[in-house]
Amino acid sequence: MRDDTISVSVAAIVNANNEVLVTRRHANAHQGALWEFPGGKLEPGESAEQALLRELHEELNISVTDFRPLINVKYHYPDISVQLHVFKVDQYTGEPSAMEGQPMKWQAVGALKEEEFPAADRPIINALKLPDRYMITGVFDSLGDFEARLQRALEKGIQLVQLRLKPDWLNKNLTLVGDIMQLASDLCQRHRAILMINVPDKITISCNYDGVHADSRKLQTMQQRPECEWFSVSCHTVQDMQTAALLGADFAVLSPVLATASHPGAKPLGWRQFGSMVEQATFPIYSLGGVGDNQLATAWKYGGQGVAAISAYW
Repeated sequence: MRDDTISVSVAAIVNANNEVLVTRRHANAHQGALWEFPGGKLEPGESAEQALLRELHEELNISVTDFRPLINVKYHYPDISVQLHVFKVDQYTGEPSAMEGQPMKWQAVGALKEEEFPAADRPIINALKLPDRYMITGVFDSLGDFEARLQRALEKGIQLVQLRLKPDWLNKNLTLVGDIMQLASDLCQRHRAILMINVPDKITISCNYDGVHADSRKLQTMQQRPECEWFSVSCHTVQDMQTAALLGADFAVLSPVLATASHPGAKPLGWRQFGSMVEQATFPIYSLGGVGDNQLATAWKYGGQGVAAISAYW
C-alpha cells in the first residue's frame, strides 16, 4: 500500500428484502453527487472494525451487532488512492438516519448500477450480487445422472453454477453436449441461479447462459473480455489475477487453497497466502480446493467472497 493511500471502512447494510442502504456524496466532495456505501476514514490507531462501528453510529445513528468481511478494494484515482475495507452488516439496532444530511435510500441489490457509484465501489456491487457458494459441475454417468445432481444442488440453495465440460469428456460425448447445455440452462433459469459456461472455444454454446468462465491456460491467451454479463476466471498466481483484471473479470476462483485428492501433486496455498493474494485483487475471489461449507467462515475471514467446489456440492 502506498504511504498516501487513504484507508476507509465501508458498510454494505443488507435488509431482509435483499436491499442495501446507500447514501449520496455531497456535490463538493471527491466523486461528488454519486451514490456510495456508508462509512468513513480510519482514525490513527483505529482498526477497520472499530472504524466501521464508529462511523455507522456517527453517520447513521445505528449500533451494529452482526457483521463480517465482504471484500477489500484497492483503487487508484488520478488524484488519490484508497483502500476500502468492506463489511457486510446483517444486524443492527436503531433506525438508520442521515445524521450528516446526505440523501439516503434502500436499493435492491439486483438494481444497483455501476455508473451511479465511484469506480472504487464497483467491485462491492459484484460482491453483493454474487452468492457465497460457487458450484462447479463434475463427472456424471448419464443425462439423467447430470439432471439429478444439478437439481439436488439447486434445491439445496446453490445460486452460482459453472458448467464445466472437460475436453476428454467432450471428445467421447459430442452428441450429448447440446442436451447437457440446455438442461443446465433450463434448471438454472427455473431456480434463478447464475449459469457460467466453461467449454473449449471449438464448442458452440447452444443455450441461454449468464457468463463465461476461463481456466488459467485460456486466460493467458485471451485478448479481450467475452461478450457476456459475467466473466469469471481460474487463478493460481498473482500474475493470473493481474491478467484477469486487465481483461475486466468480474470474479475469480483462486486455488488450490487446501490439499485435494484430485490434484495430489499440487502444493496448496494455505489460508494465509490465499488472504495475502486476495488483498491484491480488484474483484471478488472464491477459495477453491479442499473446501466446502465448513470453510465458508474462514474464507470470509481471509477476504474471500466464499467457497467454490466440485465434490462438496456436486
